[in-house]
Amino acid sequence: MLKLLKNLSKKDVLLALVCIALIVGQVWLELKMPDYMSEITRLVQTEGSQMSDIIENGAYMLGCAFGSLVFAVFAGYFASRVSSNFSMRTRKKIFEKVANLSTQEVKQFSTSSLITRTTNDITQIEMLVSMGLQLMVKAPVTAVWAVFKILNKGWQWSLATGIAVVVLLSVISVLISIVMPRFKIVQKLIDKINGVTRENLTGIRVVRAFNAEDYQENKFEEVNNRLTKQQIFNQKTFSIMMPTMNMVMHVLTLSIYIIGAYLINEALMVDKLTIFSDMIVFSSYSMQVIMSFLMLAMIFMMLPRAQVSAGRINEVLDTDITVKSGTLKENKTNEVGTVEFKNVSFKYPDADEYLLKNISFKANKGDVVAFIGSTGSGKSTLINLVPRFYDATEGEVLVDGINVKEYDSEFLFNKIGYVPQKAVMFNGTVTSNVAYGDNGKGEITLDKVKEAVRVAQAKEFVEKMDDKYDEHIAQGGTNVSGGQKQRLSIARAIARDPEIYIFDDSFSALDYKTDYILRKELKEYTKDATTLIVAQRIGTIMNADKIIVLNDGEVAGIGTHKELLKSCDVYQQIALSQLSKEELENA
Repeated sequence: MLKLLKNLSKKDVLLALVCIALIVGQVWLELKMPDYMSEITRLVQTEGSQMSDIIENGAYMLGCAFGSLVFAVFAGYFASRVSSNFSMRTRKKIFEKVANLSTQEVKQFSTSSLITRTTNDITQIEMLVSMGLQLMVKAPVTAVWAVFKILNKGWQWSLATGIAVVVLLSVISVLISIVMPRFKIVQKLIDKINGVTRENLTGIRVVRAFNAEDYQENKFEEVNNRLTKQQIFNQKTFSIMMPTMNMVMHVLTLSIYIIGAYLINEALMVDKLTIFSDMIVFSSYSMQVIMSFLMLAMIFMMLPRAQVSAGRINEVLDTDITVKSGTLKENKTNEVGTVEFKNVSFKYPDADEYLLKNISFKANKGDVVAFIGSTGSGKSTLINLVPRFYDATEGEVLVDGINVKEYDSEFLFNKIGYVPQKAVMFNGTVTSNVAYGDNGKGEITLDKVKEAVRVAQAKEFVEKMDDKYDEHIAQGGTNVSGGQKQRLSIARAIARDPEIYIFDDSFSALDYKTDYILRKELKEYTKDATTLIVAQRIGTIMNADKIIVLNDGEVAGIGTHKELLKSCDVYQQIALSQLSKEELENA
């Protein structure tokens, strides 16, 4: 928790100090009121007292009450400002951290868990900061100040108050020890409930198509019931606290009056009025002490969950980034658009076996290099090493003759136009999706967008839309087809005018005619750029300058389509599984 509080700015710290000063002032005014009450009690019981003196002390009491209210309002305002600024800064920090994590680190956390940590967990801490800044300052200050006020009023009353405080602290300690571990379970169950909800929403078509609504509902209900039961247990446990507090408060009040009655009865007549006045004051101050512990109890109810949330947030913020950006922001060689793998091997950190083994090849400017192989042969993983979604375990990946690890990440990404295996669409318009991001060359104009859409064979369906290039695209592209999403995703890469194009099985959703026309247009448009293509279709890659065949993470063959048909058994098997001998011979 203290580690997270470092996110407070100097301005927030200053506001917090002002808030503390206001709270101390508020406590001072509240603790002055019993003194005036004692004086009024003495005046009422003293013969010859003037009404004006009673009214004057009453006015002071009202002034203290009003001043306390004003201080409380401003203290609450400043506390809210501090907590809001803190949560905004922490949320931003988490978002930026997650954005900079490599694919490897992101997999350590589920998407639903990251969402919970960015929202619910931060809200828990924000509430603690807002309430804690007020109550955690006010409660101890009030308790200590009130104790000093009553120390010389009678050891019997002090003993009764001390016993009450010990009982309260014991109850709070026991409850915290019971509930604390269960709050960890609550946050994990919130992760799960978010995960099940997200899974259901993203896969809603499949759920309906397979009549799996009942299955999904049962799945959700199971997690929801577990969360509800855990929350009910926590709330039931904490529900013991308030009745205990009230009971202790009332028993203490009764004890003070019983002790007071005994002391007054035993005292001399001249001391009876003083003891009675002290009893009234002690009663007021002892209630202040108990109320202080009531305020602390509220914090103790929030603290365990906030501590769990703080731990979960720090877990994200403390995650080491394995793929760290380099510093190079300029080309140091004469090479442009080249991609070279030198004895590259790769395995995932938690894996025992290598997924890629000793891969070596070079793609020069203007080359079209294709990768093909069976499912799981490492094609996508291989090309993901170029933009550094992962780093090679062994060997070197070079772009323009320089190891990709030396490049500044932004500079490297500006060299690349990447089209992922699963087309990603963002909430916005056709234009905002195609012109997405910064290519380091200035604004992507509408004319450039239109040209990219034309090359990607998306012009026909885009211009049939009601608002054409201003047509709304829903998050995830749910209002366009799979093939349309794929073409818009390709257009996004084209609009960047990169040195290197990476297509990760990006033509799979296209029909053969559209695939053929798109590749023809693309070849003409990208003739000065290097193109890396992962594909399953022989027809998509047979005209590539170089085809690399992967089998179990190793290079089974490198060459042109015709060369591989003669020399590579793996390529022959893939080709014959898709095309007849006659079609292959005539290709």
